[in-house]
Amino acid sequence: MQSSQIDAYLRRIGAERPTAPTATALRTLQHAHLWTVPFENLSVHFREEIVLAEDALVAKVVDARRGGFCYELNGAFGALLTALGFEVTLLQARVYGDGRPGIPYDHLTLLVESDDGERWLSDVGFGGLSDRPLAFDDRDDQADPGGTFRLAEAAGGDLDVLKDGRPAYLLDLRPRALRDFEAGAWYHRTHPASHFTRSLVCSIPTDDGRITLSGRTLTTTVGGEKHTTELADDAEVLAAYAKHFGMRLDRVPPVPHADERGPA
Repeated sequence: MQSSQIDAYLRRIGAERPTAPTATALRTLQHAHLWTVPFENLSVHFREEIVLAEDALVAKVVDARRGGFCYELNGAFGALLTALGFEVTLLQARVYGDGRPGIPYDHLTLLVESDDGERWLSDVGFGGLSDRPLAFDDRDDQADPGGTFRLAEAAGGDLDVLKDGRPAYLLDLRPRALRDFEAGAWYHRTHPASHFTRSLVCSIPTDDGRITLSGRTLTTTVGGEKHTTELADDAEVLAAYAKHFGMRLDRVPPVPHADERGPA
């Protein structure tokens, strides 16, 4: 990334350029990214191609002012961190569902090393994990505004990432490249059993909760209490995307019908 692209990315997330790739800088950048770039799967339903290349991912987040799912958000954030001097390794993970891990390359996350040699699990693409980077080599509970987290040894040298005692994903520690995730991204944007083809979502945390738009249903969570509003028409939906997520769309994404969602 060129210096002008770094500056544009930092403006997008409302962050200052750090003077060094410190742990404090990483914590600030992760929080800023989470609070400004939504987790969303609109491209799946718009039938937009998802290109796993750094320039394309950064262009979507910065120039188009969109969000994305894990491959896009962590892919773009990893490019920014690398440009700022952090050592970044892409890792693949399998997300737990029904008590067992999902497909390989189910999720992309980041192992980040700061200038003091400390290693961190940084994830801006899970849609509700930790606010702060997690100490990668710590096997004790780690308190975070998003919950209590633990990285626990698992079979085969993997790590279980647990939130509030429940496994979130199974982490493979071997370094990966963006192209390695193409099959996982293809599955999630095409397969009828994929959560992303079965649902439409756009979500972002707030200082006191979270705001989520799914189809015409706007859900605001404040202090653990959920409040839902059914939006009346396309104009209200487009206005909600602009107001709550900073996304100015020229059309409303289609909501998947029951017969398109595959088996439950």
